[in-house]
Amino acid sequence: MSTLLVAVGAGIAVLTGIGAGLGIGKATAASVDAIARQPEAQGKISSTLLLGCALAEATAIYGFVIALLIILLLK
Repeated sequence: MSTLLVAVGAGIAVLTGIGAGLGIGKATAASVDAIARQPEAQGKISSTLLLGCALAEATAIYGFVIALLIILLLK
């Protein structure tokens, strides 16, 4: 395969990090807003936020792993 196509494929796979970053930012903003409106629900909101952030970050890590596999296996 062409080296250029491998680089393009890896670049597209790494773009999942952008979506994860935007998702985590939006979730954090919403949780801060929710805590500001209902401070007594902070524990429940924070635990839900952490679970959502972990899932979003896992998506970015999967994209990174796929990019590495593309680079290493399709040289």
